[in-house]
Amino acid sequence: MVKAIVGANWGDEGKGKITDLLAEKSDVVVRFQGGANAGHTIICDYGKFALHQLPSGVFYSHVTNIIGNGVALDAAKFAQELRHLEEGGVPAPKVIVDLRCQLLMSYHVLLDTCEEARLGGKAFGSTKSGIAPFYSDKYAKIGIQVADLWHEDRLRAQVEHICELKNVLLEHLYHQPPLEPEKLMEELRGYRTILEPYVGDGVTFVHQALKEGKQVLLEGQLGSMKDPNLGIYPMTTSSHTLAGFGTVGGGVPPTAIEDVFTVTKAYSSAVGAGAFVSELFGDEAEELRRRGGDAGEYGATTGRPRRVGWFDAVATRYGCMVQGTTQAVLTAVDCLGYLDEIKVCTGYEIDGKVTRDFPVPALLDRAKPVYETLPGWKCDIRGVTDFDALPQAAKDYVAFLEKEIEVPITIVSTGPKRHEICYR
Repeated sequence: MVKAIVGANWGDEGKGKITDLLAEKSDVVVRFQGGANAGHTIICDYGKFALHQLPSGVFYSHVTNIIGNGVALDAAKFAQELRHLEEGGVPAPKVIVDLRCQLLMSYHVLLDTCEEARLGGKAFGSTKSGIAPFYSDKYAKIGIQVADLWHEDRLRAQVEHICELKNVLLEHLYHQPPLEPEKLMEELRGYRTILEPYVGDGVTFVHQALKEGKQVLLEGQLGSMKDPNLGIYPMTTSSHTLAGFGTVGGGVPPTAIEDVFTVTKAYSSAVGAGAFVSELFGDEAEELRRRGGDAGEYGATTGRPRRVGWFDAVATRYGCMVQGTTQAVLTAVDCLGYLDEIKVCTGYEIDGKVTRDFPVPALLDRAKPVYETLPGWKCDIRGVTDFDALPQAAKDYVAFLEKEIEVPITIVSTGPKRHEICYR
């Protein structure tokens, strides 16, 4: 059986904790897309860890963790994370890097950085992790598969082809020194050394696990709004953030996915540029940002202050719909205990008309939020594990959101720690 865990919104929904929770009862955890541009923060018995490349099952000795073919693999960061786990006292995890996975290279980071600088005020708010150039190369068929590392002639031919193309851009558009094939070959030999103990056929492994009746968990990065097809294009990421892509990037059959857990926060947050209809500003935003999450609303990868706002039911209902959600998970409810009143965006006004349907990106900049106001509960609920023990106003808030997003909210998180959870 396959379960998927994905985000309903812009990412930063608290998926790391929920993935960690579900990984406890899984045999295989597969990271199926994205790169080191977004992280999952996990607080477990070993301490607090920010994962960017490794799947969130690495804290369990019974779990095999797979970095799937859809991932942008930064080998240096992969090695750094493994070291970080070791230094934190975590036993060496079981990891398979799929041979079909492709390598994020130093020139991807360079090109990403140069392009954001060139765009200036029109930049996408990239983390400059090389993600867009990586996926551009993958689909232009000038990427480098992990398997290529053990086929030097094939590798060298691809590297020379890459240099020929990239050096035109670097010289004439970005005014940077050209790439040197031999230096890239050295970089790749270093990656071969790092990855050699971990590479394997992730696709065959997953299919065999399913034949044996094992539990497989697909772990997604970011959320629905960041998908390049169904999100807020072009202010998206460059990989597909939807559970459906797990059938490609994770190598599982579509018929095997039985449960899609979609995570959303009790308020909204986002990193990066682009439309954000329910956004708050000034002191109101700063107060929510300061109280949000475990250490405030600052990006796990960049440390950037996240943009914050009221819960957006229009975006979340759409986000759950395109994910194929079977169960929604509501996180960070405990962060709202200081508020007298809590607003929820239940509609968008566009050109004088109110809609409950999430619009295409071309209309989104004209959308104004339509709010309903609910009473706050004005007390600390952090760590409560019995839903019935919550204040009535908090239970009513969850019920209201559930009605608005039109999928059952089965898990409510009341704090950052692993078992600060209420089941409904």
